Amino acid sequence: MNCRQLKKSFWYAWRGLASTYKSEQNFRIQVWVAFFVACLSFYFRVTSREWIIILLVSSLILLLELLNTALEKVVDVLEPKIHHYVSLIKDVMAAAVFLASLTAVIIGLIIFYPYLKQLASV
Repeated sequence: MNCRQLKKSFWYAWRGLASTYKSEQNFRIQVWVAFFVACLSFYFRVTSREWIIILLVSSLILLLELLNTALEKVVDVLEPKIHHYVSLIKDVMAAAVFLASLTAVIIGLIIFYPYLKQLASV
């Protein structure tokens, strides 16, 4: 194992996350929503299974947003030389992130509804 190369790989990954956080408003929003959901999870002391689901769903959305950003950057470089599919590609990637986000909201409601209901009855 080459420790120097491994350290560089982590540095590049961190740089990519930082760059995306600085340049992409949607990614920042999604990071803060994930943080808020994690705080709610601690507050309500959700089960281990619920934690796993929350972490998987939150990670999926952030990963899709990173992929969306990367693909948009590639397409932006090619855009003047390519045809009308550029816009469609961007729309499809945005739709993938949107669909995952809607699914996450539904999963969040399913997980947190009993806790919120119990809190309201106190």
